[in-house]
Amino acid sequence: MCELFIKADASQWQSRAHSLRIDGVATSIRIENHFWDTLGEIGQRDGMTVAQLITRLWHEAMDADHDLGNFTSFLRVCCARYHALIAAGEVSPDLGIPIADHAARAILARESARRCAAMN
Repeated sequence: MCELFIKADASQWQSRAHSLRIDGVATSIRIENHFWDTLGEIGQRDGMTVAQLITRLWHEAMDADHDLGNFTSFLRVCCARYHALIAAGEVSPDLGIPIADHAARAILARESARRCAAMN
């Protein structure tokens, strides 16, 4: 089982930092290459650079009153969630279809219903 992970491309778990500005404040984010690749794919789907996507995620999370004390963890979870939503068939694997074209409220409602059903 572990061979699937152990023999994967080792460059994917190497981390690197990117510097960007959010609301004029310079910051640096260090995460693994796999997550940078995923953020790039997500942003590309909606015509954004990685920096634009990260800034948008920051603003929308702040608007939702999320505690972003560990923003890099939030970004990793966003990437994992993106892959999980594709695997579940909720987000199209077609990179030509923007994320914004997916019905977020309907997806969230189905996820909530599945969680409720699993607890009963």
